[in-house]
Amino acid sequence: MGKSEDLKKHRDRIDAIDAKILDLLSRRGKEVQAIGRIKQKQGGAFHIPEREALVLKRLRGLNAGPYDNRAVEVIFREILSASLALEAPLKVAYLGPEGTYTHLAAIRKFGIATKFEPQTTPRDVFEEVVNSRVDYGIVPIENSTEGVVSHTLDLFMEFTLTICGEIQMEINHNLLSKEEELEKIRKVYAHPQGLAQCRHWLEEHLPKAKLYPVDSNSKGAVIAAKEKGAAAIASDYAAKLYGLNILRKHIEDYPNNFTRFLVIGKRPTTPTGNDKTSVMFSTRDEPGVLFRLLRPLADHKINLTKIESRPLKKRAWEYIFFIDVDGHQKTPEIQEVLGQMEKECSFFQILGSYPQGIEK
Repeated sequence: MGKSEDLKKHRDRIDAIDAKILDLLSRRGKEVQAIGRIKQKQGGAFHIPEREALVLKRLRGLNAGPYDNRAVEVIFREILSASLALEAPLKVAYLGPEGTYTHLAAIRKFGIATKFEPQTTPRDVFEEVVNSRVDYGIVPIENSTEGVVSHTLDLFMEFTLTICGEIQMEINHNLLSKEEELEKIRKVYAHPQGLAQCRHWLEEHLPKAKLYPVDSNSKGAVIAAKEKGAAAIASDYAAKLYGLNILRKHIEDYPNNFTRFLVIGKRPTTPTGNDKTSVMFSTRDEPGVLFRLLRPLADHKINLTKIESRPLKKRAWEYIFFIDVDGHQKTPEIQEVLGQMEKECSFFQILGSYPQGIEK
């Protein structure tokens, strides 16, 4: 048997497998529609984040290769997204316009069958969720090199919403422009975090260019598409979306540049076995109070993964603390620890327990 015959044999097998996959997807879709009808009668929620997390966790455990778990998750994320659209399409607000890293994070989290609603500011995202015009919102919360996005933290002091999930995504910055040569760039537009994450590269390669902070990297791409001698720091997706050339790839100053995004909504999630809890609190102004407050975490060997403080806007020199801990608020141990912590606080609010994000 010749090589061409061998190739045809394998392609025929793939065609047969594809037909089986399509048949199974159709059968899966009918089961999803049946579940949707039951949920509609019972008045239950169509999208359950913790159920989705458990499905993906189970599939990762079953995966025998050759596709790695990330590839399997991407494939099934789209299957889950398309399946949910058969029941009731999700509406998700994000910091726009199209092509922002928040938009990409939203696509990776919810899949392309979701109806995405771009917003001008993080505040707009919160307001869309609060007013029930969307099911969820996606907002950036911190970057691995530049730290916390303080404006997002401040919004949790104003809006009562629940954190339902998180996405951790590697950020690769590119210099985009209508120009074809780096020497022609006189202006660079980007979100302040994008400018900060590429500070050294810009100083070395574009020392004379003026830097202009804008609300989002995609907004910078929109401007760069219209202005002569202008460039933007944004994703390769934004380059395709707005018809820009990629003058330089990966201009971030440090490798392993990750941004963490939060999914905000109104419905709390139940435990999955791999969860995180976020808490906001303020303390009395007295010696040792923060030590006493955090000590129960150490006593119970519960991992504190993050702590940040922000000024309390209404009173000078008073602060709100934000912490993340491993575990779910519904488990007895975390309940006990949070109860002990609350006794030391003048204000205490659980922002949510949710499935831990996996780096993508």
